[in-house]
Amino acid sequence: MGYTYNDIDKIAGFSSWNERQKLDELLRIDCKMYTNLGSDSTKKEASDVRAKSKRIYKLIKTINPTMGTTFLNAMDS
Repeated sequence: MGYTYNDIDKIAGFSSWNERQKLDELLRIDCKMYTNLGSDSTKKEASDVRAKSKRIYKLIKTINPTMGTTFLNAMDS
């Protein structure tokens, strides 16, 4: 089953998954969103992906504070 952005809260709550599995899936979703952007994507689409990505990184921060903080800081620079 392929998870999408709409599943991120569900993924974070999986008790049967370890931290690594959750982080891997959240980052896979983030990567897929960016790879689906193309040169024909509008600025609004790119902005939406960035906002969704920031939400994923905040969720990652609840699982692994160091990793989440690093991703959020990289976004702002």
